[in-house]
Amino acid sequence: MNFFVDYKYAIFWLVLVIVFGVIEGVTPQLASIWFAGGALAALIVSLFRVDVWIQAVVFVGVSALLLALTRPLVKKRLRAAVVPTNSDAAIGKVAVVTERIDNTGATGFVRLDGTLWTARSADGSPVEEGEEVIVDRIEGVKLIVSRKTENESAADAE
Repeated sequence: MNFFVDYKYAIFWLVLVIVFGVIEGVTPQLASIWFAGGALAALIVSLFRVDVWIQAVVFVGVSALLLALTRPLVKKRLRAAVVPTNSDAAIGKVAVVTERIDNTGATGFVRLDGTLWTARSADGSPVEEGEEVIVDRIEGVKLIVSRKTENESAADAE
């Protein structure tokens, strides 16, 4: 009785368990743990010397079952909460244009709470120096701004 011949499928599944385990260990997220579980189940089944196609079905079935049952839980637990930054506080605030905003020429600056920011117009239209604008969003290090409307000016005056 030759061990490697008699247990060739068990050795194959053991190698897969190890390979999937190593892949899992070197990746920052869960990537192959389900397949390691499937390979482990197939390894156990192979020790009973069942046909290889049954082993493969066990591998696929257990892997799919583990994936279906645990992935939603893992994703929910690992989902990082969006942490607002200090910059996010700028959204909705009023800034003053210190250099004409011209998206075509990629120019423009605004002053917001004493800090000078690169700015671009949300609608693409130029905004003249001295105008007040509202910060719509932040893209990288640029504020995307829109002109302050009459209603917003009246609300600020109150």
